[in-house]
Amino acid sequence: MDNPFQLITDTFAPDYQINLSIQGLDGSIMLTLSNAGRIVAKRMISPEQRNDPQRLKRLVQSVQFGIAIEQGHSAVAILEAMTDGDSLKLPPPSLKGRQPLPARL
Repeated sequence: MDNPFQLITDTFAPDYQINLSIQGLDGSIMLTLSNAGRIVAKRMISPEQRNDPQRLKRLVQSVQFGIAIEQGHSAVAILEAMTDGDSLKLPPPSLKGRQPLPARL
């Protein structure tokens, strides 16, 4: 993996605005995903996660899982989709009747 942020961009850019910001002297990065001006997910990415392709992939799947649960998808269906393929494919996000996540996760 040449660019660790390419996986994040490829996964989330079609449906979310992506903001990556440096959070600490250790190189930690804050990933913030938003849709229609609302924060959908925030996750801290450690340098160790960023530099390990398998750990980064698990982090991305974890974020997808959390978003899917917030959107009301079945946890069993989500887990099956995650184990059947490399990426979780769900319907596009819908904000109807959903409250934004708290700023701190």
